[in-house]
Amino acid sequence: MTDTTEKAGSGAVAPAPEPAAPRPAPGRARAWRTVTPWLFLLGPLALLITFTYAPIANMVAYSFTDWDGVSPGLHYTGAENYAEIFTREDLFQVFFVSGYYLAASVIQIVAALYFATILSFDIRFRNFFKGVLFFPSLVNGVAIGFVFLYFFQDGGTLDTVLGLFGHQTDHAWLGTPFSANTSLAGVSVWRYLGMNFVLFLGAIQSIPGDLYEASELDGATRWHQFRYIILPGIKPVLTLTVILSISGSLSAFEIPYIMTGGATGTETFVIQTVKLAFQFNKTGLASAAAVVLLLIILLVTWVQRRLVPDDRVDLV
Repeated sequence: MTDTTEKAGSGAVAPAPEPAAPRPAPGRARAWRTVTPWLFLLGPLALLITFTYAPIANMVAYSFTDWDGVSPGLHYTGAENYAEIFTREDLFQVFFVSGYYLAASVIQIVAALYFATILSFDIRFRNFFKGVLFFPSLVNGVAIGFVFLYFFQDGGTLDTVLGLFGHQTDHAWLGTPFSANTSLAGVSVWRYLGMNFVLFLGAIQSIPGDLYEASELDGATRWHQFRYIILPGIKPVLTLTVILSISGSLSAFEIPYIMTGGATGTETFVIQTVKLAFQFNKTGLASAAAVVLLLIILLVTWVQRRLVPDDRVDLV
């Protein structure tokens, strides 16, 4: 008797295969795929709405009232706060102070782009110079304000250094509106240069190196590489940097507030808004000023994006 016959005669039955798990309905799978991303976004969206959009909505609501920031009652005043901002010269002329910071931002972008281009190539001590340029961005703004407050004071560090070169001066660097605003704008260049430098350097290093080698074979100079390879390649980052610089110039606060407190014609729009809210208890008017600043920044950003559209550039 063969082995097969023995198995057949024994009457043994092979175990039945386990039933396959039921597959979810196609409609349910599609629903989960739709809902799952929103479940992950629920926490960040809740934080964003709570700490960003809800305060903005409250600020807009307060801008139409005469609230003093303390009393529980709110009195609707319509557009009186906005009319006061645009009709009172002392409230709106502080925007002219932003011109100093706008000019400084141009110098800052040009210098950051120059250093990023130079240090993107293989030169000696480039890592050392990268650290030197980026270091000011790591220092707290309050500390920078106090350091340069002593730097520009009468008989301070700047006068001492100039005296070493035989130039004696009794000029009060923070004593007149022009010299004070120029000095403060120079401090902002020193502080924020490193951040723009890092953005430009990262964008330049993301450009394929084969393009530089091919251009060198064709006889391109460094200027040609900068004009036809680097500038088109970093256009999105350059556009972002311009937007950030303009918005930062319009909303300058930290350095002028610490160094001068807005005195000597250095009061910026944000310093004025803070004083209106916390010194003069005009929270409604301060909210209107903040809304005006937000709208101006959005308008400048929109105009800039229309003039310089962010087109994708393919260098390869």
